[in-house]
Amino acid sequence: MLTGENAPFIDQLYISWQNDPDSVPSEWAQLFVEMDDASNDASAQIDYSTPPPNRTSIFSAVVLTSGDETSSMSLSSQEAKAASHRQAKVTQMVNAYRVRGHLEADIDPLDRKDRSSYSELKLEHYGLTEADMDKEVSGDGVFGVPDLTTPRHIINRMRKAYCSGFGVEFMNINNPEKKKWLQSRIETLQDSPVLGRDEKLYMLRQLADSENFEQFLHRRYPGTKRFSLEGAETLIPLLSVLVNTAADYGAKRFMFGMAHRGRLNVLANILNKPVKYILDEFDDEAHDSFEISGDVKYHLGYSNFFTTRNDKKVRVSMAFNPSHLEAVNPVILGRVRARQDRMAVHDDLTGEEAIVPMMIHGDAAFAGQGVVAETLQASGLTGYRTGGTIHVVVNNQIGFTTSPKDARSTPYCTDIARMLTIPIFHVNGEDIEAVAAVAKIAAEWRQTFKQDVVIDMYCFRQWGHNEGDEPSFTQPLLYDQIKIHPSAKEVYVKKMLDEKSITQQDIDDVIADSERRLIEHLENAPIDYQENYTSQGYTLMRDRWKDFVGGNILDEVNTSYSKEKFFALLREANTIPESVNAHRKVARIMKQRLQMLDGTKPVDWAVGEQAAYATLVADGYRVRLSGQDCGRGTFSHRHAVITDIKTGQGYLPLDNLTGAKANFEVHNSYLSEYAVLGFEHGYSLDWPDGLVIWEAQFGDFANGAQIMIDNFIMATEQKWNRNSGLVMLLPHGFEGQGPEHSSARLERFLQLCAEENVVVANCTTPANFFHLMRRQVLQKVRKPLVVMSPKSMLRNPRCVSTLDELYDGGFHPVYADNAFYAGALLEGKESSVQRVLFCSGKIYYDLEQERERIHGENPSLAQKCALVRVERLYPFPKAEILTELSQFSSDVEVVWCQEEPRNMGAWPMMDEWFGEVLGGAPPRYIGRKASASPATGSPKVHKSEHQEIINKAFSF
Repeated sequence: MLTGENAPFIDQLYISWQNDPDSVPSEWAQLFVEMDDASNDASAQIDYSTPPPNRTSIFSAVVLTSGDETSSMSLSSQEAKAASHRQAKVTQMVNAYRVRGHLEADIDPLDRKDRSSYSELKLEHYGLTEADMDKEVSGDGVFGVPDLTTPRHIINRMRKAYCSGFGVEFMNINNPEKKKWLQSRIETLQDSPVLGRDEKLYMLRQLADSENFEQFLHRRYPGTKRFSLEGAETLIPLLSVLVNTAADYGAKRFMFGMAHRGRLNVLANILNKPVKYILDEFDDEAHDSFEISGDVKYHLGYSNFFTTRNDKKVRVSMAFNPSHLEAVNPVILGRVRARQDRMAVHDDLTGEEAIVPMMIHGDAAFAGQGVVAETLQASGLTGYRTGGTIHVVVNNQIGFTTSPKDARSTPYCTDIARMLTIPIFHVNGEDIEAVAAVAKIAAEWRQTFKQDVVIDMYCFRQWGHNEGDEPSFTQPLLYDQIKIHPSAKEVYVKKMLDEKSITQQDIDDVIADSERRLIEHLENAPIDYQENYTSQGYTLMRDRWKDFVGGNILDEVNTSYSKEKFFALLREANTIPESVNAHRKVARIMKQRLQMLDGTKPVDWAVGEQAAYATLVADGYRVRLSGQDCGRGTFSHRHAVITDIKTGQGYLPLDNLTGAKANFEVHNSYLSEYAVLGFEHGYSLDWPDGLVIWEAQFGDFANGAQIMIDNFIMATEQKWNRNSGLVMLLPHGFEGQGPEHSSARLERFLQLCAEENVVVANCTTPANFFHLMRRQVLQKVRKPLVVMSPKSMLRNPRCVSTLDELYDGGFHPVYADNAFYAGALLEGKESSVQRVLFCSGKIYYDLEQERERIHGENPSLAQKCALVRVERLYPFPKAEILTELSQFSSDVEVVWCQEEPRNMGAWPMMDEWFGEVLGGAPPRYIGRKASASPATGSPKVHKSEHQEIINKAFSF
């Protein structure tokens, strides 16, 4: 007879058998072998982060007992084996539900998703039968069940937990504690109501507000594009629960990014944008109030306050964005990171808990747009993390006219997010309580673990892609079903009435109140649109931007610096502490820089750049440099981070300056242009009082971020009245390295120049770059700065400056020909000039070198050509160019000389702009012929083409 009193004896036998199988009787040894085989068979699928079943000691695998002496039973070895097998298989099933349960979840309100039974969730897959269902097994490792229970009870709980109105993917998470955290919340949801009566009414009110808003616009503006939320109205209560819950866990500000679908509804019902303002945008009555070209209503941003159910007031902001789906994602992260960093500086907080990014996606875009993956990849990186983003996918199961089967190769649109090993919830948008449960867990997850979380809300699209589109052309069967399908509000009302949780009178009161408040908002909206809209819409930037209004891009700016402080800063920045074991070559570079400060060597580009950053951080202007390999520099010139060769630790000289009032930070980015540039643009929007720089590895690769350049950086002021001081450093220059390592596509940037929207520069001296970078921060206006930065010019012995040109100089939009200065090569020979060669960038030094060679052989020929460098290409320095031309006779030939092909580089715009300066007479062009590709791949051809340009420049 085996009873509970035998447990210690059997435990001891098992331990003895583990140490020496021959030390126990053969029948016990055989039993223990069979038990271990069953456990090992389960191990391939069992998640080891979940505690193994507690067999109430090893004894319970042999005999199951309730603890009551009368229930003890005598078991044969065969019965014990069956009990052990049953326990192992139930454990496997529990694991299977956690892994695969989502596949059978009821998540599609249209019931079109395949929910066929999966073999891993069937009893027979595990060799279990109905006869096993009421036998006793251990419930250990399953949340919400007693120590001893039945397979039926466990499986029923697993189905309720993982196969009801939502499913969840989370078992690929590597951290056992995080998995256990999720399991505990998901598996115990069924033990108490998700929503109390007041919460149910709150959710109903949110649904009613969402539906009423759309129906009001539909009646007032029939057929007008608004990208309705109908079919997905549950987004509003979902977002509301997210904000309420995250606020309870410390969040104080939320930054939203979303596309056009449902945007107006979110603005009205989550950001509390007055409906009157939205109607004015429909009526086009607001546009004339601004001196900008503006944008359509479903691209506009807004900022306001949201009052939670616990009376907490939190800031909610929606970023402006273009129609390019998902493009705003990295911009949101950059803005959030800037705000979090500001909290760290001023409040000594990380800010990750207080400021939460929320992104609302479409299913087709989340699966199809590469920037989604690029942005997700940033989530755990030191230079780009924000403590987790809450992602909500409005999964209306269609992309314009494209069905899911044609929109992705994966089961779920969210599968790209699995790479982060984060929870991904799939929820039925008409199961309001499932939506609320998921939202609460998701918000708590983000605030607890500071990681991303995804909510994939299944719904549908009531109308076509827009209100003027006919969806039945391409999805007739789907839209036949949608036409007769009730709304989410109707489904929820019926559910509550059926379960008698609220009364019809409760429902009528909520709906009537929603309609009353909508009318109230229309009647009591502020009258003066411009004053109130700007005060609301731009509040989020006003405080930080108050010092950067009223300036002009062409204003004079004093960028000189105290000589004494200049030398002290640069000496400290280039002196390696004894505690840092620098590479011997890096140590030699630092020694050479100190020689430059002693005046024994001219100042090169690296020191000019370093000096700009050092003087700024010393005076309280934060400098953030980001890009691929930017710490060392693609061309090994910068060495902003010195890596200790013994410890591997990085040392940042510019972040360790004595008495500096701000930080210098440099982040080697991951291999992305699109997302990283978008991140830095977003950062610049919320950090105007510093220098935010993105550097391309080569300028050629910047076009991987062309959407960010075209639709945000170059147009953000004209479209949205937003300013950015972002600096883009784009290595540019033709040096025989082929078509992918020669051109930053200067022509494209110049083509986008208008209305003083940007500064485009191509500096040729360290001093001018020093002053340009300081000017970017010290001026009273913020505009993006695009710099064609050097490559070979970094080490060109001609590309140097004197120390006084840095600390005692200023920025020169145009450099006069220094060969005509006092004591120079062509002093006093201005009257001999027959041709003025205007150029920009490194070709100047090639032309200068050739003229010096010619001068040695034929001085009269050399005197015929003046070389004028245009350092600031836009805004076009018309006055400075006229000043330079006035030094020579009126009939001189004006030439634009460049190394790029005729259809590229600066020429396409210089042709027009110089024509205006010259009274309609275009300048002559010298450069490469027009080409489909920027540069040849042949070093020999490159050299021949380059020599031809130089020869033509001095041929008469």
